[in-house]
Amino acid sequence: MRELIHVSTREREELVDITSQVQAVVGRSGIGNGLVSVYAQGATAAIMIQENWDDSVQQDVIHLLRTLIPRGVWRHDRQDGNGDAHLKAGWVGPSQTIPLMEGRLGLSQWQNIFLCEFDGPRSKRTVVCTILADEGSSVSGEVQPQS
Repeated sequence: MRELIHVSTREREELVDITSQVQAVVGRSGIGNGLVSVYAQGATAAIMIQENWDDSVQQDVIHLLRTLIPRGVWRHDRQDGNGDAHLKAGWVGPSQTIPLMEGRLGLSQWQNIFLCEFDGPRSKRTVVCTILADEGSSVSGEVQPQS
């Protein structure tokens, strides 16, 4: 099953929590056990699993990436001024895979899924959420005997 999630961003660089939207897709799928792939479309966005309790962690991520990959010094900046955004997105990566267990995302208590925006604000970022069922799992999540 595949579904698109659309997210708008407010800042040039920010982490947007999309965990509830991904869990809603999982719920609509009816799949109990398997894998959930979360993929950010676009060369200047990424997906990260990070702490959900203290938003200073997300701010620290942005600060670290700004320090390691500064704005305005890259060859690509001569074209459209976002060379750093491409490098940050490539460093973090466009996707994450999360186990699906009994119809719930297999995240720990302190983990959430974040869309990382590095070239915003954007009115519409698209995240592809793909759910793959375990072999032998029914829609309800019960394991069926193999023939």
